[in-house]
Amino acid sequence: MTMKESGEVLLLKDLTIYTEEGIIPDGYLLIEEGNIQSFGRTVELEGKAENVQTIAFPKGCKLIPGMIDIHIHGAKNADAMDGSKDGLKTIAGILPYEGTTSFLATTMTQGQAEIESALESIAAFMKTENKPGQAEILGVHLEGPFISEKRAGAQPLDAIKTADLDLFQSWNNLADKQIRLVTLAPEKENGLKLASYLKENGIVASMGHTDAVYEEVVEAVQAGMNHVTHLYNGMRGFHHRDPGTAGAVLLHDELTAEMIVDGVHIHPEIVKLTFKQKGKDRIILITDSMRAKWLEDGVSSLGGQKVIVKDGKALLENGALAGSTLKMNDALTNMMAFTGCSLEDVIIMGAYNPAKQIGVLDRKGSIKTGKDADLVVLDENNEVVLTICRGIIAAKSGGAMK
Repeated sequence: MTMKESGEVLLLKDLTIYTEEGIIPDGYLLIEEGNIQSFGRTVELEGKAENVQTIAFPKGCKLIPGMIDIHIHGAKNADAMDGSKDGLKTIAGILPYEGTTSFLATTMTQGQAEIESALESIAAFMKTENKPGQAEILGVHLEGPFISEKRAGAQPLDAIKTADLDLFQSWNNLADKQIRLVTLAPEKENGLKLASYLKENGIVASMGHTDAVYEEVVEAVQAGMNHVTHLYNGMRGFHHRDPGTAGAVLLHDELTAEMIVDGVHIHPEIVKLTFKQKGKDRIILITDSMRAKWLEDGVSSLGGQKVIVKDGKALLENGALAGSTLKMNDALTNMMAFTGCSLEDVIIMGAYNPAKQIGVLDRKGSIKTGKDADLVVLDENNEVVLTICRGIIAAKSGGAMK
C-alpha cells in the first residue's frame, strides 16, 4: 500500500515497540485522529484492522516515542530569534528528520526589542501555523538575558540584564503565557526572587550561564530551581576544593541536567561519569543547535555574531563555542556509545524526562494509549526511517519501508 500523508487512521506493524510499560517484539500500533489508539503484538491483529492504511517494516526496525528538544535555537538557516513565522516553519519542518517531534523555541540574550519580536512571533505561530505533520512548538525557553557576564559564552555581554520581575511578566504576556522554561543566573541581583516566582507559576527555573558557588546553588534549589541549562557549559566548573555549580549539580537530585552529547561540548568520559552519578532519570538530552544545523560547513551567525562552522563544530571568532549543529538522533547514539546505556535509557532522557519537566507528560514523551501519535521508526542502526507528528507523517527515508 502507498502511504496516506494526511489520513486519520494509520497502522504501523512488524516493529519492536518501546512502550512506557516495556518492549513489545513484532508489534503493531494503530493511530486514529492524531492519537495512539492501540498497540500490541502483530499476531493479535487478525481481523481487527482490515482496510486500514498500513505500513509494514522489515526486521530490525524499532518504534520509539518522538524526541522533545527543550533547548534548540535553530536549524537550516532559521533561528527562533529571527521573529519570523517562516523561520519557525522551517525549524518545525526539518526537526522530524532527526527524530524530534516537539520542542521549545529557544531565545537568547539580545536587545529587548529583538526578544519581544521573537516572543510575539513564536506565540502567533503556535496559535495559527503549527499544524500536525511538523514538530510542535510546546512553548518558549527564554535563555537569558538574566545571566552572569562571567559565564556569558556566546551570549552577547552588552545585552545582559538584571533579573526584572515586571519585565518578565510583560514578556510572558507578549508570549501568550507560553514561556515554559527560563535560564538565569541565581547568584545575580533578583535572581532568586525571579526563580521563586517562576516556581510558583509553574515555569521551570533553570540555572545556566552562572558563576554560582556551591552554597549559592543550594540556595537556588531551596528557592525552587530544579533544572540546569547545558551542564558544564556556561557555568562555574568542578574543582576538588571548589565544587562550583557543576559539582553541586552532580550532588543534588533535585536538579535535572541538560546535556549536549556531541563529543565537543562535554568530553565522552565526563558524559559517562555524569550518567553514572545522575542516572537516566535526572538527565535531559538537548541539541542547543543553531541555524547552521542541516547546512554545510562555513560562515554562519548567532545573535548577530559571526560563527565559523568546521567539521560540524561551531565557534565564535574568539574561539568560544557557539551552540551546536547536533542532531537529536546523533545525541541518542552518542549517549549510548559514550556510556553503554540502552535505547530504553535514551528514550527516557530524550522524550520522557523533557515531557515530565515541562508538564506535557499527559500527552507526550512515551508510547501510551491516548497520547499524541508522536512517533519515530529507527532502523537496526538507529537511523531515522519515519517520523510521525500528531498522527501525520512528517519525515521519511523510504529505504526501510514496504
